[in-house]
Amino acid sequence: MWQAPPAAAPYPNEWLPALDLPAPGPQNRLTVLFRLLLLIPQFIVVWVLTVVAFVVTVIGWFGALVLGRLPVFAADYLGAYVPYETRVNAYLLMTTGSYPPFAFRVPDYPVQVGLRPGELNRLAVLFRIVLVIPAAVVQGLLYAGWWVVGWISWLVVLVLGRMPQPLFEASAAVLRYRMRYMAYLLMLTSAYPKRLFGDEPGSEPEGTVSATRPLVMSGAGRGLLVLFLVLGLASGVTSSVTTTVTEDDDEVKNVTGPLLPGPLPPGPSSG
Repeated sequence: MWQAPPAAAPYPNEWLPALDLPAPGPQNRLTVLFRLLLLIPQFIVVWVLTVVAFVVTVIGWFGALVLGRLPVFAADYLGAYVPYETRVNAYLLMTTGSYPPFAFRVPDYPVQVGLRPGELNRLAVLFRIVLVIPAAVVQGLLYAGWWVVGWISWLVVLVLGRMPQPLFEASAAVLRYRMRYMAYLLMLTSAYPKRLFGDEPGSEPEGTVSATRPLVMSGAGRGLLVLFLVLGLASGVTSSVTTTVTEDDDEVKNVTGPLLPGPLPPGPSSG
């Protein structure tokens, strides 16, 4: 007797880098008030780590082309760098009130990143910088849009002493997508960044272990995420138009300046 084949697993051959965040809880209003100032030392550390990560990534790229996977030293460093940056961003986006420690390995910190460096497609490695462009654009729009309304988010958390659930969901989605983008760019995974708008309930193969595994988003959370994308796009267009107008004005001044009475405007011709 014929029987229907068993249903396929939700995500049979792909494991995406995982982000674990606790559910939003009370935050110290004083640390919320001075969040950016408190993060200055972390920004300096992340900048230094990023410079090193760039060098390691370039070397690791050549190694991955030959070996079909990142060399061990590159996987170890980049596999620690991405979680470090993610923890700083989580504190910056106010998805957690715990200050990130100055350490690579922090198993007790509430924000955790799961990475599984492994085999890589050499062709995808060769064209990685091209393949990652769409994801780079999406994560850039998300962050730009978040920052457009960032002061409102900051004010809401400051007044309430906690992050509302829809804002937490949208911010966590931004943070997770950024982490997955970085993991793909740095060849820590072969899985392209996806599931921006969250997961289906029960979709995680390893079960629910945090508020973001799986990340199940409400309609309000998804609406905020769309708003971030729209505002990020509008911000980019506005910035581009403003830059173009400024450049055009400068060209007009340089052309008409010699025809007007008075001294020449500053420029190459007046040196």
